[in-house]
Amino acid sequence: MTDTLHTSPPTAAAHHERPFTRDPGRWEKERSHALRTGHVRDHTCSAACEPVLVHERTPWGWLAWTVPGDGSPPEIPHQIGVLTPAATRTQRLALRWLTRRPAQRIAVNVVPGSLRFATVAVALISLLAGLFATRHGVRADVALPAMLLAPLLAEHLPDRLDARAREHVRIIEGEGPCRYLQRLAALHTNLVQTATSSDRYELHRSAEVGHNLLWDAAGLLQTQDTRAASASIITRERLMLQLTHQVAQILKYTAEDGTADANQDSDPARPLGPHTPGTSPTTPPAPRHVPNPPLQKGTFPMPQLEPTPAVPSLDVYLFFAHEPYHPAGSQEINTTVVAAASLLHPRVRQPDGARIHDRLVRGRRPGEIVPLSTLTHELDGGARWPEVGDWEATTHDLLRLVRDHGCDALSLGLPGIARALVCAGPRSEVRAVDPTTGRHRALGPADRIEVLVEVGKQLAWAEAGSPLWPGDDLLPPINSADAS
Repeated sequence: MTDTLHTSPPTAAAHHERPFTRDPGRWEKERSHALRTGHVRDHTCSAACEPVLVHERTPWGWLAWTVPGDGSPPEIPHQIGVLTPAATRTQRLALRWLTRRPAQRIAVNVVPGSLRFATVAVALISLLAGLFATRHGVRADVALPAMLLAPLLAEHLPDRLDARAREHVRIIEGEGPCRYLQRLAALHTNLVQTATSSDRYELHRSAEVGHNLLWDAAGLLQTQDTRAASASIITRERLMLQLTHQVAQILKYTAEDGTADANQDSDPARPLGPHTPGTSPTTPPAPRHVPNPPLQKGTFPMPQLEPTPAVPSLDVYLFFAHEPYHPAGSQEINTTVVAAASLLHPRVRQPDGARIHDRLVRGRRPGEIVPLSTLTHELDGGARWPEVGDWEATTHDLLRLVRDHGCDALSLGLPGIARALVCAGPRSEVRAVDPTTGRHRALGPADRIEVLVEVGKQLAWAEAGSPLWPGDDLLPPINSADAS
């Protein structure tokens, strides 16, 4: 939803297409074990069958695969579990507990059901220990309860621990939901592996944002069917693609510059957006303004990885910062999102608005939110703005149009640091100072994407089944003949 994708995410598609993609020998080992100990998935399976699952652990959770009887590797996981972001050590242990091998059970003919092998073993051991204890002077009223309690704990305690562990994991099952989440998981695994091999803050932050997107998607698929959740899931997939592309760009420019600190793409003395990024107290990069209750937007087209032809798209949004104002009975508004077509309104400075519109929609994908600073970055850090138009006068007219209700807009009151990130270029860095400790913190592309992710969520809340209304009597776009 931010910057246009021009390259494919590196090796993203290779992850999780098959079980243990990076370690085929592990799959053969697990498959052989499953054939010896459990029920594989074949033509004899019914709805009541419980085929053995092979768990593939990941840094963010796990994928559980069935074992086809024909020997071929499965293509879609039977189950996907996503661990809560920023998990503690105890919560990670819970993940390992849930992905342990299934307990072996012994059928009991006397009563319906079965017992864990561990329960039978503990019962036998406790019986022998109780007899030994009573022979050495331990009272029967002490030894007997212990003998009975140990097997009960062995049988029922694992189920209680399972329930507690599931509080920290979102588990998805079913072909449709797992197919959705499998694609997101493949992209996120690429982010995690890139961050693991580097000590750069931007890469680690990208992995954190990706984990949150994966966690949100799992929550949607738990509470909604795939049809109802498809628009939101596709939006998150688009954001994950953008995040993966941003990481690829960081690695590319790091390799070209030969230093991990080369993330400034123009003269630091020249601002990359309409407002100069400054130092502000560290605050969470999330919008404070809450629009109307959420209504589902129509299904988005699936994003493609190939470059998009340079044709205008009406489902693109301009995101710009401006001088703060305070509507009656409301909090501060300092940033605004409008439909790209609002730049063609006759009350906006022309032909500047039409030229900026042409530049804004060129090569974008439906649903993209393009900050004004991204255009500045694409125009050689602002040096080529005079060739396009007066962005300052155009955004001033747009803001007046919004306040006069001449078009729809999403008006936001961003915290200082979030606003600074929006005003910075897509590969720039903003340094913030914590006033309580005096410590400096560098915020970069991943944090900027996180702000845009939140803005995208707010936009989904504000739109009621259709894009923002750009206004009436719009001028034709510059490339209208090409667009048709």
